[in-house]
Amino acid sequence: MTTNELRIGLVSISDRASGGVYADQGLPALKDWFTAAISTPWRMVSRLIADEQALIEQTLIELCDVEGCHLVLTTGGTGPALRDVTPEATLAVAHKIMPGFGEQMRQISLNFVPTAILSRQVGVIRGQSLILNLPGQPKSIKETLEGVKDNAGQTCMPGIFAAVPYCIDLIGGPYIETHEAIVKAFRPKSAVKPAPTI
Repeated sequence: MTTNELRIGLVSISDRASGGVYADQGLPALKDWFTAAISTPWRMVSRLIADEQALIEQTLIELCDVEGCHLVLTTGGTGPALRDVTPEATLAVAHKIMPGFGEQMRQISLNFVPTAILSRQVGVIRGQSLILNLPGQPKSIKETLEGVKDNAGQTCMPGIFAAVPYCIDLIGGPYIETHEAIVKAFRPKSAVKPAPTI
């Protein structure tokens, strides 16, 4: 493992999936999306856990502080149900809160379902790691990351991942490049690295 290798922690939070009642869909959806979207070499560290706040906190701390993940994404546990405690656990381990991520996720989802206002996703920074709570459904995960596209496939509302590479730059992580057909990373011109010459 090199120090410049992008490490992504993926956490699926579900009592039933972690208990074997049904197959988890969150982790495969996230792995497939990142495989298609990121051109930078990366390594995945995944966890499938129950909706227990102490366990979620412990898992997030491990992925950030021990595994050294630059980006940690959770899926599940962000609604208003009594067992949904992912945002509480995420805020409990945060050093900085990044409210724009949650605001944009809800704005994107409102284009598809009116119940998006029930979502409580948050984005935070812990040390040099960015932690983002994503929705639980694979379709919603993709929409949130990529944004809203028109019938021609053009982006009319950016997804949250457009801002993630620059955020990782700012907190000292590796330079992330994407496949622009999936999602285009936005950086100020002064922060864009020139393409390598052959």
